[in-house]
Amino acid sequence: MALSFMEGNEAIARGAMAAGCSFFAGYPITPATTIFANMLTMLPPKGGVCIQGEDEIASMGYCIGASMAGKKVLTATSGPGISLYSEQISFAIGSEIPMVIVDVQRLGPSTGSATRGADSDIQFLRWGNSGGVPVVVLAPKDALDCYLLTVHAFNFAEMLRCPVFIASNKEIGMTRESVDLDSVELPPIIERKQFQGNADKYLPFEATPDAAPDFLPIGGKILVRQTSSTHGPDGYITIDPNLIEENQERLRNKIFSAEEQLTLYEENQRDGADTLLISYGVTSRAAEDACFMLEKKGKPVSTLTLKTLWPIPKKLIREKAANYRRIVVVEMNLGQYIDNIERILPEKKITFYGQMNGVLITPSKIMEVIQNEDHGNGRP
Repeated sequence: MALSFMEGNEAIARGAMAAGCSFFAGYPITPATTIFANMLTMLPPKGGVCIQGEDEIASMGYCIGASMAGKKVLTATSGPGISLYSEQISFAIGSEIPMVIVDVQRLGPSTGSATRGADSDIQFLRWGNSGGVPVVVLAPKDALDCYLLTVHAFNFAEMLRCPVFIASNKEIGMTRESVDLDSVELPPIIERKQFQGNADKYLPFEATPDAAPDFLPIGGKILVRQTSSTHGPDGYITIDPNLIEENQERLRNKIFSAEEQLTLYEENQRDGADTLLISYGVTSRAAEDACFMLEKKGKPVSTLTLKTLWPIPKKLIREKAANYRRIVVVEMNLGQYIDNIERILPEKKITFYGQMNGVLITPSKIMEVIQNEDHGNGRP
């Protein structure tokens, strides 16, 4: 065992390197800047490239170009930067350009509080692109998660040829803790599926209805077309409704059909519990502490920590909630995920507590919510 003392942002950089990342572009912003700083230290000695763009928009453009050339790419920002990324995110989704985007969330809206954490961008990450095509969002709870989930994020991005978000949080990203990276069993590294057929027959967006197309880099020996406009399998702009519909459905289905493969989570089922506490991100640590203390008092409560937020792990939530009378959902925002839980579990008694004031939700507050059946804020 080799313990290291590191913050979540450094763990993300190390995870990116373990996944084979060879390009980073970004613009400094609190609380994500130390990802940039770590990549600047780690990438060049390995032959990689690390660039500071003149702003967030340019940085995303650099990442798109590098990915289209075949590189595994990473960028990192916070809420205001994600807003500026939005148009380029839509381009990456529509043109099936893989990349990993880290959002070290801070208290919003707008500039908000740069040194205060919140899970305030969860819905924006899902819906912050024109067209509403589904995306993949992973949520770490600690530095060790930052390392492991970053590797998963790169794998998912390469497999599905899409942007994958890591929804971190200032409290995770900038808090140092003891981490044993050697204790983590990393998944096998996935590489982009390369086109192997006749060059004359290559169509850059040809794929089966629930899969990503095979890849060839721009700038190689075979002509590769890319466009941000609606297109058919050949990459040419089209207004043919049938071709447009087929492509839109494929962009959706390649994500939804992989739901179970994308679903990452932790659980702690306690004997005799009739309540299940669902949480994600840094709040999951307080949730587990709260339930540990309640168990000592003879009041067991089970926990489900979601590591995949989007696509919604519907099957997982239904299965894990099936045997519980009551569901408690706690979020470090004013309620950005609770609606999904209510839709999936309409028959359950659900209690919600949300807090977004720049302060971490404490175990004692979570215990109070659990013990008072009528406690909550803004939910029946």
